[in-house]
Amino acid sequence: MAARKSSSPLIEVTARRGQPLGMAPATFLRDFWQKRPLLIRNAFPDFQTPVQPEDLAGLACEEGVLARLIEHDKAQDSWRVRSGPFQEDIFPALPDHDWTLLVQDVDKWDKDVRALIEHFSFLPRWRMDDVMISFAATGGSVGAHVDQYDVFLLQAHGHRRWQIDASESIKGKRPPLGFRPDVELKLLEVFKPTHDWVLAPGDMLYLPPNVPHHGVAEDPCLTFSFGMRAPSSAELISDYLDTLIADADENIRYQDADLKAPADPNEIDTVAMARVITALNAIRMNDPDKLGDWFGRFITTYRAAGEVMAHQAAPPQEEVLEALQSGLLLQRHPWARLAWRRAKRGASLYVSGQDFALPVKDAQRLAGAEQLDAAAYRGLSDKGRAVVQQLLVGGVFQLIDPNEVYADAEEEVLGEVIEGHEQVEVIEADSMSDDVHLVTVHDDGIEVIVNFDDHDEDDSDAGRG
Repeated sequence: MAARKSSSPLIEVTARRGQPLGMAPATFLRDFWQKRPLLIRNAFPDFQTPVQPEDLAGLACEEGVLARLIEHDKAQDSWRVRSGPFQEDIFPALPDHDWTLLVQDVDKWDKDVRALIEHFSFLPRWRMDDVMISFAATGGSVGAHVDQYDVFLLQAHGHRRWQIDASESIKGKRPPLGFRPDVELKLLEVFKPTHDWVLAPGDMLYLPPNVPHHGVAEDPCLTFSFGMRAPSSAELISDYLDTLIADADENIRYQDADLKAPADPNEIDTVAMARVITALNAIRMNDPDKLGDWFGRFITTYRAAGEVMAHQAAPPQEEVLEALQSGLLLQRHPWARLAWRRAKRGASLYVSGQDFALPVKDAQRLAGAEQLDAAAYRGLSDKGRAVVQQLLVGGVFQLIDPNEVYADAEEEVLGEVIEGHEQVEVIEADSMSDDVHLVTVHDDGIEVIVNFDDHDEDDSDAGRG
């Protein structure tokens, strides 16, 4: 007798060698993506976090970094939210329980975190928003909530208990999504979990949009959140209309050459409304290239973490090639966003709101390159190298020496920028307070290395972003 199939859809799998999703990517996209949650045990086997809690605390002290500190008083069920940048002495003063530090866009600051995004190449790269990292002390949480976008939650250190309400995907019943009126966070008023798991390092939870979830630290832990970009229809329409208005032809107007005497001169009748629709349709983007160029510019600036600052000058092309042949590299700025699209002729490359017409191979190579060496640069067409020259001036690419390192917490950092980079200044620890180990000032920001010590080993666990 054949075994009866379970009425509940699969929602938990164990990853296998060569299948970090526990299944083929095509199967995941067909059965789970934006459809139902999935817990993947051992998605990243033997995972070692590339950043430590004290790193996250240090980053949260820097100007320009988006960081929040969320504290929960369980006795009063009250929540407190503070935004960074923080003073370095804030963390040792915190208790050893019931608080969470959140730092967004950590991939823009740490190359090892940024490298993790390559594991999600089964998704369009332009859909990835950022990698947010949270450190939670024991009992730390941000409350039961929903996200408006897809998210992958990778447990990086310690253990976190996740409860989710998967009733919509399992039973077809939409859960209540009303928010509590008494807190500044958007916390759910009603939360009834259908699943309860504890995730260990290397485990990963995928959640489609609007799935209620609640994570609580079992012990001091780090969680990496890979969030997707999902612009709302209002955001799309607003930007689209701005572009239409800027390019609109004043000669395109409401017309009624077929006008007939109305039965009631005060009525806006259906024929008049049809003419309004005709006038609106006349200015919409019927050309796929124009529409694609608008979206490419929009999506490479949407929710951008920061601006890429333009350089005043760049070396001539022949000097760039000589520098690359000597061992230097062209390094992409971590805040630059690139994507490309096939056009009627060749391709369009989109770079942080700009668009460039290029051969397909050039657009593919530049959109996918974190670095360009001499061979990759020589492989570009003349048009491709000319665009690289513009991107050098714009600060999107910088010439760097990969062998240059700074003594920064024993961590190798890509070094000297040949053009358009101010001198780096290192402030020694002796001149700072006891909590500060090292401060490095450069034109991308300030890096602060903080001694994070709560006089307890578990309390020193804070996440780095």
